[in-house]
Amino acid sequence: MKLIKARIQNYRSIKDSGIFNIEKLKTLLVGPNEAGKTALLQALQQLNKPKEVEKLNVLRDYPRSLYNDITTGKVKEEDIIVATGYFELEDEEKSQIPEAYRDCIYVSSRYMDNKRYHHLENGPAKTKYVDIKKDLIRISNHIDDQFILKNPENIQNKPSVSLKKITEEIPDTHIIDNTITQSIKTWLEGNFKYVDENDTKEEDRYDKIISLLSFNDEYDKVLKQLDEMLPIFVLFNNYFKVKPSIHLAHLNQRISQNLLDDKYYDYGNLCLLKLLGFSVQELSAIGATACPDPSDINGLRLYKEKLDKRSYQLNAASVQLTKEICSIWNPSSNRPEADKLRIHADGQYLKVVIEDDLGVEIELDQRSEGFQWLVSFFVVFFAEANDKYKNAILLLDEPGMSLHGLKQREFRHTLSRLSEQNQTIYTTHSPFLVGADELDLVRVVELKNREQGTKVHTTINSSDPAGLLPLQEALGYDLAQSLFTHKSNLILEGLTDYWYIESTSALLRNAKQESIDEKIALVFANSAGKVVYYATILHANNLKIAALLDSDTAGEQAAQQENLVHTVGNKNILRTKDFCADISQPEIEDMLRDTLILIVKDEFGVDVIDIANKQPTRSIVKIFIEKVENFSKYKLAKAYIKWTQNHTAEQLSQKEVSQWNNMITSINKSLK
Repeated sequence: MKLIKARIQNYRSIKDSGIFNIEKLKTLLVGPNEAGKTALLQALQQLNKPKEVEKLNVLRDYPRSLYNDITTGKVKEEDIIVATGYFELEDEEKSQIPEAYRDCIYVSSRYMDNKRYHHLENGPAKTKYVDIKKDLIRISNHIDDQFILKNPENIQNKPSVSLKKITEEIPDTHIIDNTITQSIKTWLEGNFKYVDENDTKEEDRYDKIISLLSFNDEYDKVLKQLDEMLPIFVLFNNYFKVKPSIHLAHLNQRISQNLLDDKYYDYGNLCLLKLLGFSVQELSAIGATACPDPSDINGLRLYKEKLDKRSYQLNAASVQLTKEICSIWNPSSNRPEADKLRIHADGQYLKVVIEDDLGVEIELDQRSEGFQWLVSFFVVFFAEANDKYKNAILLLDEPGMSLHGLKQREFRHTLSRLSEQNQTIYTTHSPFLVGADELDLVRVVELKNREQGTKVHTTINSSDPAGLLPLQEALGYDLAQSLFTHKSNLILEGLTDYWYIESTSALLRNAKQESIDEKIALVFANSAGKVVYYATILHANNLKIAALLDSDTAGEQAAQQENLVHTVGNKNILRTKDFCADISQPEIEDMLRDTLILIVKDEFGVDVIDIANKQPTRSIVKIFIEKVENFSKYKLAKAYIKWTQNHTAEQLSQKEVSQWNNMITSINKSLK
């Protein structure tokens, strides 16, 4: 299952986050400190938490400013929704349930009393009494008629009398439950002998009622199936550290005497033991057991079996962790990076060590903070997922914060690889963990004031500048890097141009067609008028430059600036009208005219096909502005990015592919 939407309510700083979309692979919750990002993850975990994670506690978790509503009885715990998740089935899961339910959205909600309720959206509705009422009355009348024909002397005991006792207090809107189903079925089956076998209409009516009564049983079975498929939510934060050396007897003492005051201090170690399949008491006892007397053959055999079991389980865990860590950490063979993890038991000590390329074993705490974080994460992940990690959703709270900024940018790709196996949601306020090509994955978390509580914005929007700061810094860093690290640079008017070119080029590259040369940096200037400034800076650093401008009024004015012509040269000032000549004053959106019309219809619910056909030379942006309420070029570009993630170049029109191939060829040629 994939989580596609979520909503958090009545949890700590969150009164109502609003419904926010979750991406199928990776979703970023970005915001400043104290915005409520951690609270969001903690509440999400309650949708299906590991057994050992603490349950919801109204005293601790209900918004403190509203707590009087609880003490006065104005609000009851069983009525307070905390977390709601909307889940979409994957193909393998769809094949396991009846066809009528395969396109349903499974909705699961956790309440403050820790009970969970679920239902289906976009699927068949459960049978209500009103759905069978008319047919039940008609077949009852038919049965009465047949009964009286056969038993005229017993008219006062006609079957409808007993049916009335079953149904007289059932409201029309009442969903038929199992008790009512069984009562009505028993009545029908008991009186089936009175249904005229030659009356096809009544026979069909009987079958219809039985089918509708049985439907709710099927519905409940499907719900139970989906409940069993629900992913487990594994939360990991930087406090969960696996210690390089654990003294088993001391840990056992702290557990037995309930001295674990700080739940974070030993949490990683307890997860490690859980992963190994040992209790701390068991490992401690083995470490304290003295070797039996050599003459005690049976004692020696049992002692050796205990040691072998411990050794084999430690080795198996070491192999599993090493394999997973290497697949994500991706150590370089050209650098002395750790790639083998070992777990050893020595008396009362359990040690976690790393083997280097020379075969030397080094304690975990002598490796980098980033590597320690990764080891600790996988230990907690595998232990908490309890062999269900293939169906787990990862919630990472501020991952990789101990890494250097540049290493964080590498680690961002690690998170992407991780999300290919497990849907991942992570919080961050670091610009280095937000890629310029990942802005469509970002959800901005904002705490404007305590009265409103924490909000999650699906679009990149926030009234708090601190909420957008990481995104601005990420874009600024990418821009600064691209300005002086690439010999060839294509200057664009704005961010949306960057998104269109980057996304379309990727589509064409996957289709083995013309794509932007990877040596070319795409630099957006935020407006056509600023293109000349970027060109001047890049030209001063002896870098190759080309500019792509729309052919609207702003683009025309920019193209005619003497400084731009002098700096870039006429040949390297590319215009959208050069590749989209049949449109008057075309913008880059006109090069995707056919596709964007379909996207606007799907995303915004506005059909402009007829208008576009009647006005074939008019810029499509002008049509959208006229017909789409509160039209935003930014929202349109973002919708196109999402479209490219689920479509291929073959789904672009032939005209669009031809135009883009011509433009990309010209760009590559001008910066060769």
